[in-house]
Amino acid sequence: MSWGDENTNFHVVVNHEEQYSIWPDYKAIPAGWREAGRSGNKADCLAWIDEVWTDMRPLSLRRAMEQVESAQGGNAA
Repeated sequence: MSWGDENTNFHVVVNHEEQYSIWPDYKAIPAGWREAGRSGNKADCLAWIDEVWTDMRPLSLRRAMEQVESAQGGNAA
């Protein structure tokens, strides 16, 4: 099994910033990441990420931008 082996099973993982990645199931998920509830072959996992990860901005940036918008009365450019 390896990253390039088409028979390798992967987990979709997500971090505290709501950024997604894949991780092979034969390795322990690294600190700071958790399972996102999807697993399968590499192509299926990457396709699922493409569907659900529609806003690539980190969570902290999205929150900061929302605060600026709110402070400006929702009229941010």
